[in-house]
Amino acid sequence: MDRLKGKVAIITGAGAGMGKETSILFAKEGCKVAVFEIDAKSGDETVNEIKGNGGIAKFWQVDVSNEENVKNAISEVKNEFGKIDILINNAGITGVDKKVHELTNAEWEQVFNVDVKGVFYCTKYVIPYMLENEQGSIVNLSSIYGTLGSQELTPYHAAKGAVFAMTKQDAISYAKNNIRVNAIHPGTIMTPLVKELGSRMEGGLEAYNKLMSEKHPIGHAGEPIDVAYGCLYLASDESKFVTGISLYIDGGYSAQ
Repeated sequence: MDRLKGKVAIITGAGAGMGKETSILFAKEGCKVAVFEIDAKSGDETVNEIKGNGGIAKFWQVDVSNEENVKNAISEVKNEFGKIDILINNAGITGVDKKVHELTNAEWEQVFNVDVKGVFYCTKYVIPYMLENEQGSIVNLSSIYGTLGSQELTPYHAAKGAVFAMTKQDAISYAKNNIRVNAIHPGTIMTPLVKELGSRMEGGLEAYNKLMSEKHPIGHAGEPIDVAYGCLYLASDESKFVTGISLYIDGGYSAQ
């Protein structure tokens, strides 16, 4: 407990899956949490659960692909909580499952607007407050698909690869300002979104889970809390000498 006592965190895509678990965990560890989520219902549910456990949180309805929306929300967080110590860039979409020659410009941009511009906008507008505070920790949710190839989701691969590169660049750019920037690369994590996608597969979710479990040497897919604990380490002062890294939470997938 109290690993984040006195800190303030913005967590994007905090209404479900990894973002929700990270928000709840951070609050339990003494952090005030700004819940950024485009879906008002799920965002409110995360805040209510945190408050029900005795934590402190507030919801902002944010579309991370909208620069003005992001700018204004981050300013409001600073006014509400007095500072910003942590940014978890979790919000993202997978987009369509097509190869390059099949993609439309709109399909490509849809993924990049959320997965890349969203990280850019949130980082851009949180950095000045971290500079003012003379410290900060940013954790970008990339993916194993940001560093490896596969037979699916071409625009998602490209977008997460961009997040991977941005992480290293920003880590160097702000290291002397005591602002740390790190990336997490999850493998298959059984979030509500992944479960929904898996249920569409022939044989349903059970067949999907079996297929993905076999691809991970550890023998099963991950859970959102697995990623939340990685975020907790990178957000906390326990990782004060850690910046620019890629933390793979993937059950050994990338070790093959």
